[in-house]
Amino acid sequence: MALRPIIRFPHPTLGISAEIVTRFDDDLRALVDDLTETMRAAPGIGITAPHIGVLKRVTVIELDRQTGPRCFVNPEIVWHSEVTARHSEGSVSMPGISEDVERPMGVRVRYQTMAGETREEEASGLMAVCLQHEIDQLDGIFWLRRLSRLKRDRAVKRFEKLR
Repeated sequence: MALRPIIRFPHPTLGISAEIVTRFDDDLRALVDDLTETMRAAPGIGITAPHIGVLKRVTVIELDRQTGPRCFVNPEIVWHSEVTARHSEGSVSMPGISEDVERPMGVRVRYQTMAGETREEEASGLMAVCLQHEIDQLDGIFWLRRLSRLKRDRAVKRFEKLR
């Protein structure tokens, strides 16, 4: 495992859609290990390969250290609830900044495991928020784009002051 540098906003890589993973091998396992270590050090509860400059559709989410990290390869949302909720979000690429984002309260996600097995599962609450947030990033949609222009501009100004 290796701690990798995290790309910071407004790096252009954060706006690029990641490529589908086709090889489920030792390189993928090493990438997931690096993502996990980097996410924990950030600290964060979710990270994608693009956050460390690797344009692959891989995300790691860890809501609880005791439960451990979950890896989702090539995730996609196949259903979402009509009911929405607001939740505070931020990014390891923009530390110290958070804003409320409105998203569906529940999702069903299709993904592959590190062994390449296809699975589907439903999520609600914080896991649903994290999956939507990280899948957006894999699609090249940085979380700020989910904010109104006014909130986005304020968040960017606050981040510039922190730097």
